[in-house]
Amino acid sequence: MLLSRLPRRKPTILRSPFTLFPRYLCSTSDASRLRTRYDFRPPPSLLPQDPENCGLKPSSSSRKTKPQYRPPSSLDKKSIKTVKSDLPFDFRFSYTESSQDVRPIGLREPKYSPFGPGRLDRQWTGVCAPAVDPRARSVEALEEGEDDTKLEEKRKKMREMIQGEPLSPAERKYLVQSCQRKKTNRQVNLGRDGLTHNMLNDIFNHWKHAEAVRIKCLGVPTVDMKNVCHQLEDKTFGQIIHRHCGVVILYRGRNYNHKKRPVIPLMLWKPHEPIYPRLIKTTIDGLSIIETKEMRKRGLSVPPITKLGKSSSLSFYYS
Repeated sequence: MLLSRLPRRKPTILRSPFTLFPRYLCSTSDASRLRTRYDFRPPPSLLPQDPENCGLKPSSSSRKTKPQYRPPSSLDKKSIKTVKSDLPFDFRFSYTESSQDVRPIGLREPKYSPFGPGRLDRQWTGVCAPAVDPRARSVEALEEGEDDTKLEEKRKKMREMIQGEPLSPAERKYLVQSCQRKKTNRQVNLGRDGLTHNMLNDIFNHWKHAEAVRIKCLGVPTVDMKNVCHQLEDKTFGQIIHRHCGVVILYRGRNYNHKKRPVIPLMLWKPHEPIYPRLIKTTIDGLSIIETKEMRKRGLSVPPITKLGKSSSLSFYYS
């Protein structure tokens, strides 16, 4: 029983190093024989040579290292490219909520250009960036308004060239139907600031994908929709083909080319509004401030002729 439980192991055969040596000799001899038979010696043209003598490029260690990345800074004037725009109108923050006829009394901030320092070839006057340099204008041209008439004629010529032939009733109907809310969700919202300068770029971007764009006017600009429509056609060189309440559909024109569209530099921030004269005057014409205050006090001390009661009925009092 004890003998049967013992594990059966194979007997280990001890080999001497002298028995392994002839095998090693055979393996080395076979390898050397194969190497001599199948060895490849390249021709001298493929052998490595000096890069200076053969005209090859230097190694990767001698390559020029890339300059270190530097973030853009407004102080570095070399990296800033000035944008040149040939649009024949003055750049303002809002074209509908500001008037060229009313001149401001003062400014609330220094004359920092909202386009960024050195980014526009026009001078910022604190209110607008005029198309004609104010320093180059003569006094006679300012009084007669020659520059304004020239710019207006230029805008009309550009608009006529872009619009081309007028639309037929069928084409107009098709464009109006394609811009309806059921067909597309693309639209430009015109808010309390009115038609802003950066909104012109949004309209041109919409015209890249469609011939007409829907503009929805909200808030204060809807009070004077006639002015909004005039400014849209004047500044974008487009044509309004449909208007319903505060919704306007603006057509780009037959000869419009997106690649040749005018360059519109963007405003980086909203400039502060200048100080305009008051609409309601504090003094009466022909009287000083002290005299108007005295007249106001006298008027407050005089008993009222009529008085409106709680029941909205008038009761007359005679002195």
